[in-house]
Amino acid sequence: MNHKDLAEKRYLDMLETACGKAIMDYLHDNSVIEIMLNPDGHMFIERLAEGKKPTHIIIPPAQSENIIKLVASYKNQVVHQDSPLIATDIAFLGARFQGWLPPIVKQPCFAIRKRATHIFTLENYVHQKALTQEMAEFLKTAVLNHKNILIAGGTASGKTTFANALLDVLRDSNDRIIVLEDLPELQIACQDLVMLATTDTISMRDLVKGTLRMRPDRIIMGEVRDGAALELLKSWNTGHPGGVCTLHANSLESTPYRIEDLIREVVQSIPHNLILQAIDLIIFIERQKNGQRKISGIGELSGFHNHQYQVKKLFSNP
Repeated sequence: MNHKDLAEKRYLDMLETACGKAIMDYLHDNSVIEIMLNPDGHMFIERLAEGKKPTHIIIPPAQSENIIKLVASYKNQVVHQDSPLIATDIAFLGARFQGWLPPIVKQPCFAIRKRATHIFTLENYVHQKALTQEMAEFLKTAVLNHKNILIAGGTASGKTTFANALLDVLRDSNDRIIVLEDLPELQIACQDLVMLATTDTISMRDLVKGTLRMRPDRIIMGEVRDGAALELLKSWNTGHPGGVCTLHANSLESTPYRIEDLIREVVQSIPHNLILQAIDLIIFIERQKNGQRKISGIGELSGFHNHQYQVKKLFSNP
């Protein structure tokens, strides 16, 4: 083992000791995509395609605090009363960690979001009735025809999982694909692939700007959540079509306004024409009460009049 592998092995041993067998079993279970510990010590998990469920596990505050501090120390950070949160990734586990300590919360709590190891295909969504066959065929054609696609939805609605299903259409593609992410979650099986990740000093805007010098055929972004939206749309509209990106939005119709909000973080004058020209399709995905995900609508921007975007709904899945 090299030095990095040894360090990760030692850290994993400490994490197993701190977490205990039950939590580690969930971490190693490929069907589990999220582990959530509440301040009262109760733990919930979410499994791929099954939704959120409670567990029998109750973690005492001292143990949960120890887990949070251990994760922070691995990233050379310190958490305490005056710095009571940690938001980071555990790269070798393919997981994103968010932890909180008092006084922000009554007792320590955290959430671990794992990278999905199983790729859901569009056919899987059709089988689960989350997508109609007609919608699936339309989206396959759109991806292959280099349409720029936004996948919108609320928190934990399954945007990234569906992005992976769309990107699976590019399996064995000859395109040069550049993927930009905060945490590696997207998976593409093609030969000419470059995956870039942000750091504490390199922002998503930095990555987008640098990507244009790497001769991309397609630019894929895991999630846009800030002013990088402007750089992304510019890149999509300047000879690099065929992009896919996710973002938080409340509805199909509100998605372009959400893009405006992000762009306004860097400029006050909103480039409506750029938004209309760069975004070909918007897919809205929602999480139902039973935990299942459903692609409820696919639309396109058809115009901007009287300070309002016209979103033409192409498909709906009631």
